[in-house]
Amino acid sequence: MADYHALAPELILAGTALAVLIADLFLPKSMRRIGAAIGLAGLTATALPLITLALDGATRSMFSGSYVVDGFALALKGFFVLVGYVILLMSVNYLESDRYYQGEYYFLLLSSLLGGLVMASSRDLLTIFVGLELVSAPAFLLAGWRKADSRSNEAALKFFIFGVLSAAVLLYGMSLIYGTVGSILFSEIRADSAALIDEPAFVVGVVLMMVGFGFKVAAVPFHFWAPDTYEGSPTPVTAYLSVGSKAAGFVGMLLITYLALGEAREIWGPLTWALSAVSLVVGNLVALRQENIVRMLAYSSIAHAGFMLAPFGVAGVVAGRDLDEAFRATVIYLLLYGLMNLGAFAVVIAGAQRTGTGSISGWAGLGSYDPRLGVLLTVFFFSLAGIPPLSGWFAKFIMFRGILSGSSSPWAIVLAALAAATAVIALFYYAKVVKSVWMDPVPDSAPTDDRRTRPLAPALGLALGLTALGTVVLNSAPTGCRFRRCLQVRLRGLARALNG
Repeated sequence: MADYHALAPELILAGTALAVLIADLFLPKSMRRIGAAIGLAGLTATALPLITLALDGATRSMFSGSYVVDGFALALKGFFVLVGYVILLMSVNYLESDRYYQGEYYFLLLSSLLGGLVMASSRDLLTIFVGLELVSAPAFLLAGWRKADSRSNEAALKFFIFGVLSAAVLLYGMSLIYGTVGSILFSEIRADSAALIDEPAFVVGVVLMMVGFGFKVAAVPFHFWAPDTYEGSPTPVTAYLSVGSKAAGFVGMLLITYLALGEAREIWGPLTWALSAVSLVVGNLVALRQENIVRMLAYSSIAHAGFMLAPFGVAGVVAGRDLDEAFRATVIYLLLYGLMNLGAFAVVIAGAQRTGTGSISGWAGLGSYDPRLGVLLTVFFFSLAGIPPLSGWFAKFIMFRGILSGSSSPWAIVLAALAAATAVIALFYYAKVVKSVWMDPVPDSAPTDDRRTRPLAPALGLALGLTALGTVVLNSAPTGCRFRRCLQVRLRGLARALNG
């Protein structure tokens, strides 16, 4: 039977998406901003049942175990809601100052977020595939939003082709798993997976699923689409692809490897380890050569995918390693990375308004005429580099702890050394942008003082403030307890304070 309390976030978000579409259909263009307002109100309403479910603390299972609302699902759903909130704030003025405005932008974005909420609770192959495609399909259209821009068309076309290819590979792998196990439920696949490790069809199915998810998270060598798609898409869409869409891919990969294939790590472990190592090296080295700030962040996103894969890669190849710690390390890294990367793209939008360019050299001297934006850029970029005491440092600390975790295995030591070396490389290209902003002279081609001093849109300023606050504060996140328990303690304390 359906538990409507547990399904309330999905139902509210679906209703919000439809309300945005209907409002844009019937309201005049002079009231087009109402779409963003409805979206923000709907996301706020979506968060309310998440809070009550967290306070309740019970695990709710529906549809014969295919859909589960537990601590992990609530944490990820809250993350997707926060991502949607920040992306909407970033989109309002960016979109409505553009001649390509159309109200269905908000409908597509909210629909994609709905797919993320569905994925977080999915506990079978079919539901997780439907959720993943609900995330991806609207994103294909969002990437090509500028219909008369050849770069946007190219971005959408590459994203669509590789997205459809990855979906086909992923679904083929799932069909082989179903054919060998006879069930799509994660619990039943896990129970039978140990006995099927030597079954060729099962092995091929697992490998194809990992390849499909490799495309979704833009891990090397399945990253071909990401740099061009990120550069050609509208910047708020790029921010969503680098955080929301990537998070959906990681959620699917983590759920299937952890819940369904935990006894088959001999198959996916070496592959995940290799994907992590190659993504760390290629992503960081190619990012060094980039002169466009969005392409640099695109390759940075590929490198961060390598960091997030590292704990699971080591847990898959080191005998006796507990998957729980690797799971927690990857989830924490994903949550913190998402927040600081959203802030970085919000700075890119604001900086492009100031400088009129996406070239790193064109941002020279930005700190001299907009020091607040220069400080924010420094915070987000140094957090991405892992400089303490920012949240990126905490994310990397958790990641290294997840890799090493009391193990002297050569697999763990090699990947940890590789992660440490590439983290130093990453610091170099992040610092290059900071150095240009604060130390290089303003180029002659810089825009006039009027453009430099123009105030930022309030919605964009709020997005910058929220992400900056999280980036600075969340480095003190608790390490000794599970997320759900900590969340419950804090929310119950807040409820007592409000009642008292």
